[in-house]
Amino acid sequence: MEPHIHVSLFCLFIGVVSPRTAEASVDTRIKPGVNNYSKYYNYSELTGLLQTMVNTYPHISNLSSVGRSVQGRELWVMRITKDPNTDDPGKPRFKYVGNMHGDETISRQVLVYLVDYLLTKYGEDQRVTELVNTTDIYIMPSMNPDGFEKSVEGECDGTDEGRVNARKIDLNRSFPDQFEETVVTKEDAPEVWSIIQWILAKRFVLSANLHGGTVVASYPFDDSANHQIEGSYSRSDDDLLFRYLARVYAKNHPVMRTGHPNCPDNPDESFEEGITNGARWYDVPGGMQDFNYLHGNCLEITVELSCCKYPPASELRSEWDMNRESLMAYMEMVHIGLRGYVTEANNGSGLPDVRIVVAGINHNLTTGQHGEYYRLLIPGQYNISAIAPGYTTQTVHNVLVTKGKATELNFTVTPAPSVLVSGVPVTTSAATDSPPPPTDFRHHNYADMELFLRRHSVEFPAIAHLSSVGRSVQGHELYVMVISDNPTVHEHGEPEFKYVGNMHGNEVVGRELLLNLIEYLCRNYGNDPEVTQLVNSTRIHIMPSMNPDGYEVAREGDKQGYLGRNNSNNFDLNRNFPDQFVNITEPRQPETEAVMSWLESVPFVLSANLHGGSLVVNYPYDDDREGVSQYSKCPDDEVFHQVSRAYAQENALMHKGHPCEMLYPEEYFGEGITNGANWYNVPGGMQDWNYLNTNCFEVTIELGCVKFPWEKDLPKYWDQNQRSMLQFIHQVHRGVKGTVSDIHTGSGIPDATICVEGIDHNVTTAQTGDYWRLLVPGTFNLIASARGVEVVDFKLSRVGAGPEGRLPAGPPPTQDPSVEEFQNFIHYLSQGEGLEELVRSTATENRYRYRSEREIAESLRGLLLNFPKITSLRSLGQSVDFRTIRALEISNQPDEAEPSEPKIRFVAGIHGNAPVGTELLLEFATFLCMNYGKNPAITRLINSTRIVILPLINPDGRQLAEEKQCTSTRGMANARGKDLDTDFFGQWFGTLQPETRAVMKLILERGQTLSVSLDGGALLATYPYDKPVQTVEKEGTLKYLANVYARNHPRMHLGDPRCPSTGQGGVLRAAERQSHMGSMKDFSVDFGHCPEITVYTGCCMFPPAEQLSTLWAENKKALLSMLVEAHKGVRGVVRDRSGKPIVGAMIVMNGGVRVYTAAGGFFHALLVPGSHDIEAIADGYQHQRQKVVVSSHEAASVVIISLNMDNRIFGLPREFVVAAAAASMTALVLTACIIWCVCSAKSNQQKDGFHRLRQHRDDYEDEIRLTSMGSKKALLGHEFQDESESDEETLYANKL
Repeated sequence: MEPHIHVSLFCLFIGVVSPRTAEASVDTRIKPGVNNYSKYYNYSELTGLLQTMVNTYPHISNLSSVGRSVQGRELWVMRITKDPNTDDPGKPRFKYVGNMHGDETISRQVLVYLVDYLLTKYGEDQRVTELVNTTDIYIMPSMNPDGFEKSVEGECDGTDEGRVNARKIDLNRSFPDQFEETVVTKEDAPEVWSIIQWILAKRFVLSANLHGGTVVASYPFDDSANHQIEGSYSRSDDDLLFRYLARVYAKNHPVMRTGHPNCPDNPDESFEEGITNGARWYDVPGGMQDFNYLHGNCLEITVELSCCKYPPASELRSEWDMNRESLMAYMEMVHIGLRGYVTEANNGSGLPDVRIVVAGINHNLTTGQHGEYYRLLIPGQYNISAIAPGYTTQTVHNVLVTKGKATELNFTVTPAPSVLVSGVPVTTSAATDSPPPPTDFRHHNYADMELFLRRHSVEFPAIAHLSSVGRSVQGHELYVMVISDNPTVHEHGEPEFKYVGNMHGNEVVGRELLLNLIEYLCRNYGNDPEVTQLVNSTRIHIMPSMNPDGYEVAREGDKQGYLGRNNSNNFDLNRNFPDQFVNITEPRQPETEAVMSWLESVPFVLSANLHGGSLVVNYPYDDDREGVSQYSKCPDDEVFHQVSRAYAQENALMHKGHPCEMLYPEEYFGEGITNGANWYNVPGGMQDWNYLNTNCFEVTIELGCVKFPWEKDLPKYWDQNQRSMLQFIHQVHRGVKGTVSDIHTGSGIPDATICVEGIDHNVTTAQTGDYWRLLVPGTFNLIASARGVEVVDFKLSRVGAGPEGRLPAGPPPTQDPSVEEFQNFIHYLSQGEGLEELVRSTATENRYRYRSEREIAESLRGLLLNFPKITSLRSLGQSVDFRTIRALEISNQPDEAEPSEPKIRFVAGIHGNAPVGTELLLEFATFLCMNYGKNPAITRLINSTRIVILPLINPDGRQLAEEKQCTSTRGMANARGKDLDTDFFGQWFGTLQPETRAVMKLILERGQTLSVSLDGGALLATYPYDKPVQTVEKEGTLKYLANVYARNHPRMHLGDPRCPSTGQGGVLRAAERQSHMGSMKDFSVDFGHCPEITVYTGCCMFPPAEQLSTLWAENKKALLSMLVEAHKGVRGVVRDRSGKPIVGAMIVMNGGVRVYTAAGGFFHALLVPGSHDIEAIADGYQHQRQKVVVSSHEAASVVIISLNMDNRIFGLPREFVVAAAAASMTALVLTACIIWCVCSAKSNQQKDGFHRLRQHRDDYEDEIRLTSMGSKKALLGHEFQDESESDEETLYANKL
């Protein structure tokens, strides 16, 4: 048994389901047998009714709760069977679950009526009585009681609030899924977690989940690997059985059996025979029925009962009448197929967890606690095996299953004999009948071998997949046959194993044994338990011939010769790999390069390289620093001893240790194994390169003393090595395996390092975070680490954005489920398989050709007219010859600004003589639009991204260029002879070309995240700068983006020697290719603050149109990868403490690179994976620094930056400056008041004296008297009084 260290989203605990009491306030007035068909029962009424039923029928019913909803309502389950308080292993368990979506209510009521029907008819109706006596029936009327309480009667389309639970979680999208990780916590969906525990604890045999919204019976699988929205038939291994079961329900329902629900909202909907495959109808990831089948031993279908989700109560009686017979007939199906017990021969006790294997059906179930099993099958003849670790496998052939009651088949198994392997007892398993051996014992030349491989691939497509990893010098394919239950993809948690043969062309035994092994595995799968187990649990890669050229010149009967040993270039392939001690100077051969690339693309765990000329297992190291024959010990020496012995001990001749006594009488290998360098030095060997450069442990196995034996001797080699080859594959399951995942999202972390203390050799996790570490028996300390993450019990938590990068205290904040879902989506696409699957699922057919400038314009306009909801087309300007330069935007809201979304720019045609980029971008735009609404991944990418496509910058040059001119410069420049890629100078707008000016306007628009420019004449991706500069501020990020494109291109990352300036890995700094000033990408970085890379799509500037389809196929994945990259890096919003966004704030990264916040305060910057310092700067605010971690496989790290007002004025605290200013102002005001008072008093004295001098005037006598007395009343009585002083009066006053 191997220990598992596994971190997964769902921890599936098998718990004890215990009864709970109901809420205190219940309605007990409803009596069983008197069902009210004119109303729906609310939660209180339902609780009261169920309790009343149990009290009335305690001898056949039991009420319990399996958990509670978010709002604390019990998930009631009524158990109906004879003696309900005891567990009888002789009765299969059946369940019905209703009201999973709270607004789909018919199921809730119908199941209440079914409970009443079974209880009241028991003892009266023979059919009901027999069913209750022989079946353990569980009925859950409502899985979502919270949603039901929020639903509204008469709402046929349902309500969003009622469909989901109280945390707005769709319960039927929240179960663990086989094709994608489902991120739902126990707190958000306690209903789901309770049901999972219930399913695992009870080991149900058959089930149905009842819904509403149409009338059909749906069967697994509910989703597919490509998650096509509809139309993708996702077949389970029990597909025929599921169809049979679904038909049982449908044919007994008067509407369902017609196949025409006639629902008002979809009158044309039809289902043949009233049934459908779930995924073919529409894709449902995270559904409950698939979880039951894959994890619960239970076959479940989903039944839609009515067109109206919540019909008026007046329709309840008719709904019950239509479903009653279907409900009964479906329950009776739990008794079909096979049933029996598996017992131990010595004491007769039942054995739990024994696998019951049906040959030809790759879905096993296991026995229960008492050794009981129930295997539903349709009528027919089957070979059935019982497989238990430590016991002999028992197989019974030609078991007849008839219609009606199940056939009883019991197994009695005996303990298997044990052998002692270096002190460790190992139990072997043997079937009662030996599987038939291969029949094709002959030498196969290349054509014969190719036909053999193709034949087996076609004959066994479910488990065998043939591909080529490269070609030999002479063009022969290096074929690899993959054998597994899912041979085309790496399955999470399933180890990858390989055999490689015929590396030396004249050592042919390995080649023929591997062909024999392919035949043996294919023909015995489903019949032999050991073969079935190996194929189901391992992905086995078999390369029969690594040197097909050498084989073709070798000669039968060669014992120790060299003819054909080397490849066609006369190089020994097992001296051609990079070596740790010796510099290998011979040129790398195509066979070597192909195998190296293959090994780096698959997370192999264990391997053997099959040779000839001796009889021994040889393990690393193969050479040493001194170059002499002596023991060269690797860090995993004990592990290599273990796996080597596993092979040698099954081969009697090899294990003796005297391999070739006639040829080498003195040669001896203890236990049939040897350290490679201790035997003889082999620099440049493949096994050492495997160990040092990949996760793979490889040994070299010499299969016989004769290198090319006669054909008649081939059967004996199979007899000697058959058990050894199988036992060696078993070794891939030794040691420890598990998953390293993010503690917050549950998603696997690729390239995490697994370190075993005391062993100086690490392995890394695969793309989905799974790993395998071969170890000898013992206790070990393991450490998992990854860039930007810290270790927490093998769960790695991402470094947060708090001070100094520390994780914030307290529990992690609850994240918006839609955000988490999108992060998982980006994580999935960031893995190789994610993008590969997207490319495969969106295959397009087109007759590619070059389009004229007018046809390009028409194509863009056609996209606008055909996809008006997701496209907008605008003119940026005109060329010298007045041709319009157009840009197409693709988005779910193309006419609205969405600053929170990344904006990516694709540009082509800056050089008119390189039109491939133009055609690729037109096809890319068409591809995106055509798949919107059809492919979920494309739809989601468009919904979350603003995509700008500018296919042709230089239409004038394009008109001049000529097809099939690979090096001609005709059409390169614009109509004025100017190379536009030397015209982007930010400070000289007055002298710009019109094309340049048009593109500059686009580049200078704020909020652009990434730009990709397509050109021709080479096969590489370049990054800024084109101008000769000493240092590039953002070089790490720019180079990383170029590498992403190159890695997703099948040839670019390898480099093309036929092209100039291929660069390392297909990536080059632009100035190193051709240095020049005024380039578009330099302008984009310096003035547009947007990183831009230039992709050169091929060596030929203007290749023939026939090559366009190949060029599109090569660049499709890489272009899509850029859409994914646009969602990475760091993004966030800058706001003040009141929450108001700050527009125009500067975000400085790592002290250099700058971006600016757009509308809403949003910013987004792409950064190379790793840890980064960011600083937010805004006028009037204090600066703020944060640390963020960027991952190559995760969506952008999100930061919220809240800035404080800058309280310092002239370097002094704001409070001090304000107080000083206030004091100064107070002093100034007081001084002004004193001055005013003095002046006012002096003015009054002057006026009073002046008026006294005029007292001789009679007509002013009264006025002066009143004025001198200060009477206001008299003053108000005059309409006007001139108090100004004339020059004469002033002079007179001064004289006095």
